[in-house]
Amino acid sequence: MIQVAQILFILSVLVILHEFGHYITAKMFKVRVEKFYLFMDAGFSLIKKKIGETEWGIGWLPLGGYVKLSGMIDESLDTAQMSEEPQPWEFRSKPAWQRLIIMLGGIIVNIILAWLIFTIMYATVGQKYIATEKIQENGLAFGEVGQFAGFKNGDKILAVDGNFQPSFNRMTLDVLLGDKVEVERNGKKIEVVLTNEIKGEIISKEGKEFVGPRFSNTVVDSVISKSAADIAGLKKGDKIKAINDSTFTYYDEFKELISKHKNDSVSLSVLRGTQMVELKAKVDKEGKLGFVNKALDKLDYEVNNKLSIGQAIPAAVKESWALLVYNVKQFKLILKPSTKAYTKVQSPIGIARRLPDEWNWEFIWNFTALFSIGLAFMNLLPIPGLDGGHALFTIAEMITGRKLSDKAMGYVQTGGMIILLSLMALTFGKDIYQLIVDKVL
Repeated sequence: MIQVAQILFILSVLVILHEFGHYITAKMFKVRVEKFYLFMDAGFSLIKKKIGETEWGIGWLPLGGYVKLSGMIDESLDTAQMSEEPQPWEFRSKPAWQRLIIMLGGIIVNIILAWLIFTIMYATVGQKYIATEKIQENGLAFGEVGQFAGFKNGDKILAVDGNFQPSFNRMTLDVLLGDKVEVERNGKKIEVVLTNEIKGEIISKEGKEFVGPRFSNTVVDSVISKSAADIAGLKKGDKIKAINDSTFTYYDEFKELISKHKNDSVSLSVLRGTQMVELKAKVDKEGKLGFVNKALDKLDYEVNNKLSIGQAIPAAVKESWALLVYNVKQFKLILKPSTKAYTKVQSPIGIARRLPDEWNWEFIWNFTALFSIGLAFMNLLPIPGLDGGHALFTIAEMITGRKLSDKAMGYVQTGGMIILLSLMALTFGKDIYQLIVDKVL
């Protein structure tokens, strides 16, 4: 329930402020606003109240929201009023440049919101990120697909497409969005080239988890009940030093060694407190013992830059722009079928499942800022039904001096809404199916 409450709060903030951007610009140019809704009111509203010329309400379907402007064909697909003579207060009666500003009002507010949130966060709790340099002091550990792609355990990533990324989370994203990765391997510089097919394998099987810190110790954090580790007598805090007298330094080396003994019995040299003990264990058919290795706290790798207001403002602008660029790059990746990135597109249901189980204001506001930029980008797409689609037709009108007829605009808007609703149905269906599968299995 906490996850649901968080996603509803985030969506409510974003939708209300996005639609307020349309509302306030419409009022600036004296366009009548007939409705202002949080969420969609298909068939009925949960709450509604008319104040002045505007009906304010909350719909039952949490798929965004809308403002209905007089004299405009929008999400409501209401074309009845378009057959009448244009009135001075209608959207269609305003000059193209005013209509363009109204269409972009929501996007502008989303970008300003992200900038404000980042500014406040940087000036209060600080600018936090996991430092790439710190996390790869011992090199990096790669999953099976990452190693197949050409990486090796112990590699240090120096640059992606010629650029070094100080934030580790961004660096892993850069690898998936880039083409050439420069790594340091045994003191030498090596170039790893990622094809779209390789990226598809990483995205579909391991995602950003394809790479992580290289742990220098194998320390038992928890033991899975009735596993080989449990039967052997491994306990929390035990440090495994050797397998059949073969020593190792890093946890990934332990995993490689143990995987060679599937269904075999092995001897484990374990440091328990100050004493060394020998344990016998039978490795399972997957080459695992059944324990969770202790991970270092992310605070060990975290950098927190405390910024003044004067420093926070430009840093927030830079961050907002960087996120917009990342959205463009990720969209380009999604459009490449061979990467299979389209399978990872999520609805609010899928996003909610990634949120923490506890209410955390710092996380919520950071996520709201990130999501706000994502919403701005999505609405910029030149698809009929989105703000970008309306803006595209308005810009074309400003260039050519010719306006699309109301009838043609109705057809275009209908087509756009069918496409958008179909995509929503697919993403919601996928996430609901995954939720059911996870609950059953």
